[in-house]
Amino acid sequence: MKKGQVYVGTVERVAFPNKGLVRTEEGETAVVKHVVPGQKVSFSVKKVRKGKGEGRLLEVLEKSPLELEQAPCAYFGVCGGCAFLNLSYSRQLELKVQQVRELLEPVIEAAHPAKGFAEVFEGAKESPRQLAYRNKMEFSFGDSYKDGPLALGMHKRGSFHDIVTVAGCKIVDQDFSDILLATLEYFQGYGEEGVPYYHKYSHKGYLRHLLVRKAVKTGEILVDLVTSTQIGEEEGALLEGFQKALLGLGLEGRIAGILHTQNDSLADAVIDQGTRVLYGVDYFYEELLGLRFCISPFSFFQTNSLGAEALYETAREFIADAGKGKVVYDLYSGTGTIAQILAPVARKVIGVEIVGEAVEAARENAAANGLPNCEFLAGDVLKVLDGIEAKPDFIVLDPPRDGIHPKALEKIIRYGVGQMLYISCKPTSLARDLEVLQARGYAAERICCVDMFPFSANIETVVKLTHKNLTA
Repeated sequence: MKKGQVYVGTVERVAFPNKGLVRTEEGETAVVKHVVPGQKVSFSVKKVRKGKGEGRLLEVLEKSPLELEQAPCAYFGVCGGCAFLNLSYSRQLELKVQQVRELLEPVIEAAHPAKGFAEVFEGAKESPRQLAYRNKMEFSFGDSYKDGPLALGMHKRGSFHDIVTVAGCKIVDQDFSDILLATLEYFQGYGEEGVPYYHKYSHKGYLRHLLVRKAVKTGEILVDLVTSTQIGEEEGALLEGFQKALLGLGLEGRIAGILHTQNDSLADAVIDQGTRVLYGVDYFYEELLGLRFCISPFSFFQTNSLGAEALYETAREFIADAGKGKVVYDLYSGTGTIAQILAPVARKVIGVEIVGEAVEAARENAAANGLPNCEFLAGDVLKVLDGIEAKPDFIVLDPPRDGIHPKALEKIIRYGVGQMLYISCKPTSLARDLEVLQARGYAAERICCVDMFPFSANIETVVKLTHKNLTA
């Protein structure tokens, strides 16, 4: 294969996370994203490494027998948000489970050949809600084509610049679309020429992002307009009009707060360089498994509230009585959701999280939920562990996508606890860490997937580990 050449081939399989293996009519193979097994596609070669090609999808020439006749969203294939919206939910779940199995089965069976993967793997739990499940969206301002009119929504697939205005997006409810359209129409119609968006190359312009969060249980909504500081005295009137445009909407939920965040960083990301409240408050409440959580605009919280309940119920079931009356470490604890779910039966739960805002939120939520036996520490797990006096009887691991730092993993193993629970959002990282844990005496006792992200390529995996030479 040579860079720039165009080939036609059939997708044989799709590996995590959305990497299709395409075999060409000439018998060569290449990796192409955004495909499903059975499709006949054309692609151009982007690069060739060690004789293996990586291609960019040009066109689906023939649909796969697995595909739906019509995807339920008009933006699918144009918007870069969803990977498998052209498959039924059962089909995409089968595909995700297959990918997890391909990654974990050889790892599990290499360490414990007498115990097959099928004996410990319990399949996947569905998201309780497949459509309109997300409680958070970060929309970007831009244009749908060069020098076109103002747009607000998601990046086009494969594009750093072009924006698709995704009113009617299927993974959020109607309130998100109403807020998106009201915001876009307001800034398009302001003054004679509208309000300029922030250009990524020239670093000039005002409008950057729109952050919308909505609780499933309480219906409370938080809206945050993210802009640069490149505006004159008219900003006060501009933001007052924006506030009125949102408050005039007939939403199903209730707006708890409208915020304005300033961000002059060069990075194309939502970065808080100062936030003020335009209306209401700078937080909202969500409820999970009978507990109440206060969520700020930038604090981490699972994007699928009902799916999070399924995930944490699975975690609680796997732990059962293992943490009863004991000291539990909740490492990479985020806003302390897992810690607070375990706290009623544990003697003490100690959470460690590197994001200071999340730690503060965890402390406040634990106090509000009447859980005095929760302690939350801010800092890198690798460093913070050395300063904790109380030693753990049980450890919960819920690391970020890249998994656990090798040095931190060694420290965790040296505690010598009889059982651990590992919750992973990236099975490739999980497979790598499992190899280390198994080499040090731990064995997977139970494995279950929980689908937190319908129509995406991602899935959560929960693993209960037991040490063969240690008592729990």
